[in-house]
Amino acid sequence: MTRLTVLLVASALLAGCGSTLDSLDSLNPFSGPPRPKMPVLEPLESSAPVTELWRYEIGQSGNAVFEPAVIGSSIFVAARDGTIARLDDGRQIWKINAGKPLSGGIGANERQLVVGTEKGDVLAFDLDGKPLWEGLVSSEVLSAPLVTDDMVFVRSADSRIQAFTAIDGARKWNYQRPNPSLTLRTHAGVISTPSLLIAGFPGGKLVAINRSTGVAVWESNVALSRGATELERIADVSSLPVIVGRDVCASAFQGRVACFELSTGKSIWTRDISSAAGIDIDAQNLYVSDDNGAIHALDRATGASVWKQDKLKRRYPGRPLALEGVVAVADGEGLLHLLSTENGAFVARVKGDGSALNASLRPYGTAFVAQSRAGIVRALAAR
Repeated sequence: MTRLTVLLVASALLAGCGSTLDSLDSLNPFSGPPRPKMPVLEPLESSAPVTELWRYEIGQSGNAVFEPAVIGSSIFVAARDGTIARLDDGRQIWKINAGKPLSGGIGANERQLVVGTEKGDVLAFDLDGKPLWEGLVSSEVLSAPLVTDDMVFVRSADSRIQAFTAIDGARKWNYQRPNPSLTLRTHAGVISTPSLLIAGFPGGKLVAINRSTGVAVWESNVALSRGATELERIADVSSLPVIVGRDVCASAFQGRVACFELSTGKSIWTRDISSAAGIDIDAQNLYVSDDNGAIHALDRATGASVWKQDKLKRRYPGRPLALEGVVAVADGEGLLHLLSTENGAFVARVKGDGSALNASLRPYGTAFVAQSRAGIVRALAAR
């Protein structure tokens, strides 16, 4: 789950620039006193009871974001200290240590799993936890690698995307583009079709890349940088885009929510909603958490407003997850909220372990999985 207020980072501007550091730190309610108090929520009587199917403790995330990888009934989870575990229906099958501290979540498919480190190491294992190969990228790996049948795509903190062959880790290509001097620190990775890799970048760009060659096929603007200062000009696609049918949609901080034709990048519709947290989509709607804490449902075809839920203002809701009949979203205190897809009304609220859910919620059959910063992994189902 992207947290705007904890993701701002100055790259070239940081050196010798104390005023920049101070201004960025003032935007972060989770790092050092004084911390703004989140608004108190009204009591809620759940109309859609939530059942905890199982829970597991993997270990602390630290400042990293660890999203579980869900492959059928198997879930792969990781922690900052290098611990990796496989859970089948919530039961631990194995647990290993990668031998190095990890800095991002797990990428996996039916054959292997891949993790990354803050030094750019890329570590691949089979589904029994046995090492397969190691690679190296240009900087820290903050996001979960994308693992396909033939390739592994790794995005590093400098916004480079590097491709490795899945069988032996041989490097195939490297995609790089220039970055603005001030960007959001994001754990968003990449998504793909059989032929294209889709990624959002600083400066508001959404880019489609040929999976085989690493050459850009098209790029479109989700946001345009505006403003008098470097901070005002941040306009980054800082969360994972979503592919739905022949379209791809994305959101940008200090930008818009937008949908494009997947084959050409041609704009279908845009809405002026700023979001660092991100979006999800179901058959009817696109759901987005804006930077003021409101949750919006937009018509998937036109972008028209369907409903807006603003009672999570200043509670820093993360990326929504669309499930059958409900939208799940976690806030900055680790509370899970379930909203009706029909009108945005709250239908359930679930307490966490007291730590933030900074990783995106992951679908798990008809249920979903949440991993907290303290390392508690829970599978939950709305009944």
